[in-house]
Amino acid sequence: MKAIRRFTVRTVLPEQLQPLHELALNLRWSWHPETRDLFRSVDPEVWAATGEDPVRLLGEVPAVRLAALAADRRFLRRLGDLADDLRDYLSGPRWYQTRQEAEAAALPAAVAYFSPEYGIAAALPQYSGGLGILAGDHLKAASDLGVPIIGVGLFYRHGYFRQSLDRDGWQQERYPLLDPDELAVSLLREADGTPCRVDLALPGGRTLAAHIRKAQVGRVPLLLLDSDIEANSPAERDVTDRLYGGGSEHRLLQEMLLGIGGVRAVRAYCRLTGHPAPEVFHTNEGHAGFLGVERIRELVAAGPADPGADGLDFAAALESVRAGTLFTTHTPVPAGIDRFDRELVARHFGGEVALPGVPVDQVLALGAETWRGGDPKLFNMAAMGLRLAQRANGVSALHGEVSRSMFNGLWPGFDPAEVPITSVTNGVHAATWIDPAVVRLGAAEIGAERAEEAMTTGEATRWTGLEAIGNSAIWELRRTLRAQLVDEARRRLHASWRQRGAGEAELGWVSSVLDPDVLTIGFARRVPSYKRLTLMLRDPERLRGLLLHPTRPVQIVVAGKAHPADDGGKRLIQQMVAFADDPAVRHRIVFLPDYDMAMARHLYPGCDVWLNNPLRPLEACGTSGMKAALNGCLNLSVLDGWWDEWYDGRNGWAIPTADESGGVLDPDSGEAERRDDIEAAALYDLIEHQVAGRFYDRDADGLPQQWIAMVRHTLVTLGPKVLAGRMVREYVERLYAPAALAQRELTGTGGAPARELAVWKAKVREAWPAVRVEHVEADCPAEAQELGSSLALRVQVALGSLAPDDVEVQVVSGRVDESDGISDACLLALKPVGGPDLDGRTRYEGSLELCRTGPFGYTVRVLPAHPRLASPAEPGLVALPAESVGMDAGLLR
Repeated sequence: MKAIRRFTVRTVLPEQLQPLHELALNLRWSWHPETRDLFRSVDPEVWAATGEDPVRLLGEVPAVRLAALAADRRFLRRLGDLADDLRDYLSGPRWYQTRQEAEAAALPAAVAYFSPEYGIAAALPQYSGGLGILAGDHLKAASDLGVPIIGVGLFYRHGYFRQSLDRDGWQQERYPLLDPDELAVSLLREADGTPCRVDLALPGGRTLAAHIRKAQVGRVPLLLLDSDIEANSPAERDVTDRLYGGGSEHRLLQEMLLGIGGVRAVRAYCRLTGHPAPEVFHTNEGHAGFLGVERIRELVAAGPADPGADGLDFAAALESVRAGTLFTTHTPVPAGIDRFDRELVARHFGGEVALPGVPVDQVLALGAETWRGGDPKLFNMAAMGLRLAQRANGVSALHGEVSRSMFNGLWPGFDPAEVPITSVTNGVHAATWIDPAVVRLGAAEIGAERAEEAMTTGEATRWTGLEAIGNSAIWELRRTLRAQLVDEARRRLHASWRQRGAGEAELGWVSSVLDPDVLTIGFARRVPSYKRLTLMLRDPERLRGLLLHPTRPVQIVVAGKAHPADDGGKRLIQQMVAFADDPAVRHRIVFLPDYDMAMARHLYPGCDVWLNNPLRPLEACGTSGMKAALNGCLNLSVLDGWWDEWYDGRNGWAIPTADESGGVLDPDSGEAERRDDIEAAALYDLIEHQVAGRFYDRDADGLPQQWIAMVRHTLVTLGPKVLAGRMVREYVERLYAPAALAQRELTGTGGAPARELAVWKAKVREAWPAVRVEHVEADCPAEAQELGSSLALRVQVALGSLAPDDVEVQVVSGRVDESDGISDACLLALKPVGGPDLDGRTRYEGSLELCRTGPFGYTVRVLPAHPRLASPAEPGLVALPAESVGMDAGLLR
């Protein structure tokens, strides 16, 4: 018989235990070991049975146990101390507050951070993979640093899928229903107690309504919009049913709710709580791009920052929105970008549902693929995100390069290196991912307070001293963590085989799977084809030889999920499972289904080597290797993502690639097949001749001295680099603070600066077709020039209706290749001399110093210039000579 309604009956805690609710509803417990230990002590069996979830624990612990705890003075003392510690954490000044005092008003009053998914804890399953885990770590690090961020996302009633395997190793998905009353979330309510609600108008007179559920992530509120409410029709209730599910219109509605509804949720939260209004809006990938459209609507209608001001026109509102917006791309390939049918978007932003003051043609222009090869019938969310953000970044140095090339079409006439997309390399939240035993080892050497500061801020100076940790202590720790992983893997493997239909009598072998003294390699991630889950299977016999080596065996723990619609990824998993099921090797290689944060907390610390072998350069960052490194695990990876940036030869191994140029290959092409063969062979060689050799090369005391030296070097040098604390500090200093200043400048005096900038840009765009470099002269008496000499340049430029103050005339010089392409370019601004001549041309002059030897060349260009541009490339306009002028084959001596 099926219930017609479902609700949760909560335990009534004795008054002495009320602080347990306070601790349970703040997700800081997920990265605070002392609080987790307190909840574990409430009832260890129930704690384990509820998946280490404090909210569920308090709902299921027997009343008799609660009564006993209410009379336990020692427990109450611990509870009081931890409740006080949480209050101090929430209210005391931290890094950001110290910076605010030092820099007065330079930092933003608040930042709104939008992401489609968040990996905060396994107990709040609102994530699918790296994007969500990164977003969760961003919020946690911001909390630790005191950065005033408001997180915004969607509340998915089914989250992402839970994974299991059938008897044949084929991935099975299930979507358990999440009851918000059993989670660490609360409804945002109006002053009269009714649930706060945001509404979006939809075609056909329909309305998409959502309640706002708040998760408290330390100091950071995370607002999650939930459409599964009675005010909606069944179709609208399902908008937030699951993460990355449904068809195109379903995804569009999710992204409209995230962007437009998210801004409205932020405004409601600030109104109800008094939280400062955000000055900066940060969109984590393009899914939330419509937030810029909603903010334009606000400003056209006289925005919240200055309610008494006259509304701006669309162009001025766009400039104001851009100034305070940051767009972070995580996508290394165009196929990873959300693109919608243009007519579908037009239907949801035109006619009766048009946002007041935001014409549908302007919305469509924001997402138009106007570049060569773009599809005019599609609306591109990344293109909109970049057009609505004055600042943008990739998530590693290499990914920044890839992004500049991928989005070069939005800035025609500029080389990829000049595309205004910078990079901030991702980081991971140390307190979440470092095993407590590793923390204790470090704290014993440098002190608990300094160890906590080191994990929080990512300041390299805080990590000095760890190099003094003894070899035997490091090796004993590594063995302990490996043994913990072996126990966890056996438990999970046993449960997986029972789900696959095996009887208890068939599973005696599971108790001897893996060995705590064998070199352990980990591989866990999503399973798209470019991550190459099965690269290790290219030569099965070679892999068997490594696994079963008589004196230097290797064991491998594998995990990963394929998207439910990705049958190709599911086949890769099935191939891996089939190999791991072989009785000859199943004690040396295991596939663990249902990879999530709970599994990861055992996996990263317990592995000796973390394997990453994507098709370069398709890994945007690859933060799983960072989490492993924080636990003393060595990386074995293709030079992609963060590893390309920070590999130094002593912190792991680099897998050679067949194409050293790093070009993108079609994963389904024959060339890619050849590349996989070559790189798999290189991987086998590295494991056999270098990795295993170093692990098993022991001294008289049984210690692998060289291996331990690499572990110590990894902890000391990579530790501060891979931290989310370092990452968030970079965002604050390099992106949030400049964006806040630009936002204030443009919104001051009733938005007059935004209007002025919009008018200037319109004037420049209209006049630009008449801007030309008409003549270039250089004093060049000899074909070969002396190093250190200079060229006197004189350039005639037609500016049309523009004034010299509207432009900058630059000389771009540097080495030239065989096709006269300039690399390692240097820029020199020329100065105007006098007014326009009779033909309306303005003369510019300057002296170009010849500061490098070899083939050298230069060209001249004209760019728009305005003090409020974040980059000269921002308007996407450039005027070049008909032919570049330079010393095409000139040699400098």
